[in-house]
Amino acid sequence: MTTQQNSSSNRTTPPRGPMGHGGPFGGGPRRFMKGEKPRDFKGTMGKLIQYLRAFQWSILVVMIFAAASTVFNIVGPKILGKATTRLFEGVMAQITGSGTGIDFTYIGNILVTVAILYLFSSIFGYIQGWIMSSVSARLTYRFRKEIAEKINRMPLKYFDGTNHGEILSRVTNDVDTISQTLNQSMTQIITSVVTVVGVLIMMLSISWQMTLAALIVIPLSILVTGLVIGKSQKYFKQQQDYLGHVNGHVEEMFGGHIVMKAFNGEEKSIAKFNGYNDTLYSSAWKSQFLSGLMMPVMGFIGNLGYVVVVIIGGTLAIRNLVTVGDIQAFIQYVRSFTQPISQLANITNVLQQTAAAAERVFAFLNESEEIAEIENPVILPRIKGEVEFRQVKFGYDPEKMVIKNFSAKIHPGQKIALVGPTGAGKTTIVKLLMRFYDVNSGAILVDGHDIRNFTRAGLRDMFGMVLQDTWLYNGTIMENIRYSRPDASDDEIIAAARAAYVDHFIHTLPAGYNLILNEETSNISQGQKQLLTIARAVLSNPEILILDEATSSVDTRTEVLIQEAMDKLMENRTSFIIAHRLSTIRNADLILVIRDGDIVEQGSHAELLARDGFYAELYNSQFERIPT
Repeated sequence: MTTQQNSSSNRTTPPRGPMGHGGPFGGGPRRFMKGEKPRDFKGTMGKLIQYLRAFQWSILVVMIFAAASTVFNIVGPKILGKATTRLFEGVMAQITGSGTGIDFTYIGNILVTVAILYLFSSIFGYIQGWIMSSVSARLTYRFRKEIAEKINRMPLKYFDGTNHGEILSRVTNDVDTISQTLNQSMTQIITSVVTVVGVLIMMLSISWQMTLAALIVIPLSILVTGLVIGKSQKYFKQQQDYLGHVNGHVEEMFGGHIVMKAFNGEEKSIAKFNGYNDTLYSSAWKSQFLSGLMMPVMGFIGNLGYVVVVIIGGTLAIRNLVTVGDIQAFIQYVRSFTQPISQLANITNVLQQTAAAAERVFAFLNESEEIAEIENPVILPRIKGEVEFRQVKFGYDPEKMVIKNFSAKIHPGQKIALVGPTGAGKTTIVKLLMRFYDVNSGAILVDGHDIRNFTRAGLRDMFGMVLQDTWLYNGTIMENIRYSRPDASDDEIIAAARAAYVDHFIHTLPAGYNLILNEETSNISQGQKQLLTIARAVLSNPEILILDEATSSVDTRTEVLIQEAMDKLMENRTSFIIAHRLSTIRNADLILVIRDGDIVEQGSHAELLARDGFYAELYNSQFERIPT
């Protein structure tokens, strides 16, 4: 299995977008500008509905139960109005002495009936809430699963041009926003619509005059709602975008906080964070403030409606056109009528925020992926290790070639050194060999087969890599070495550690092989981390080795031991060595001297020195005495 680490940041790397990363949709420099609205609200919500089709039966049950729960709530006030009327009539009869008094049996039966209705309403509400929570959780799981799988299908150039925090924001913040909307707002939409329709019917059944008076406030409510939505929508979108920017900056700074502190970058980092955070604060405050205005304003408008209804209701009661209980029920209905309208208005804001989040998620899922695997890949029973570069041309930007015309043939078992100045294209050649990128033209062959005819997994299984930038994860030392071969036994891991001269220092650690490396692996030294990655490569037992300045972080004595271990590991294996210290590759079978993406010289160490060319110039410059 391939042992992969991040390539050195000071090598030839693809161009990056503004502020060190691309736009929120990756790759390109586009960013959401201040106040920009979702580009396609209808299209985004349409895609989200398509995702929900997988849960259509559950959602149908939710709709039925939510509607039933709401209907029971709606019927309650009308029935309670009859109890109020009978109570009022009984009290008036006692006062005037014209009747038998209050009919407690009738009132008690009504109260029991209403209690049963409300009980069923609560049960149905609980069931629909439980089902909707399940749907929301499953959709969230599906989104995160698809994003995780998408990440593994994305080309490396996407991650070279996109801040990791932007991707993290899609997995966490954006998906959470969608989940919360489904869990809270979907059932609220159903209940609000049913409530509005049901309450309107019940109000008309009591008095069309009072209903008309209550409906007068609706145009005013719609006007206020439209104004608030128009103002708050853009701020919700901006809030979602800058939440991703803040996450990205924090992740970037904590990932490299030592370098940041070493170069006194605290002020610059804080200034950049404050810029993002100020915009986030401003957009969050404005969006929440504007949406928060909805309820008090709608409440004020609703109170105006109450005043009008009470006046008209009193007039009708005097004329015996309605009963006291009808007025009491109607007032409850007016309250029930304005509340769902307010909720629908508030949900409109939430849907805008959801659309913004879903748009970012779908945009990421629609990003260009790696070229599809070949249908009938080459499968070799045995790898000899012959590698050939045929007129390879490549550029991270197609308009600017990094590798211009690279040709070389490496025989099985040869030790090949790639040397040249920084930015010459050495690490880029390795990335092409591993097919992290595909060539623009030409071909790379392994054992006579174009590497594009292998599966990526099959190709990378042929290689073992030890890079200058070590990568270890939060786990035990044993687990980190085993990363290159998950089925390896403990004895094989210990043997690999001994071969890499790492076993001794592991035994000096408090927990030995069971020591848990912290998140930043700062509880062991840089040299020790390098030794562990070498042990990982030894364990993978690959056919082809790639060593990118593998001993750069160890002391001179350890370097000698590592070099011996590497020499044993490279026996009868094709090996590519990227070297800056030319003293480490003097015994290479073939040295390829690269300059500006082309091979300018090739040969053995002795042959190249004898030519007194570019290689000799590089070699001698490392041993010249600095004048005092």
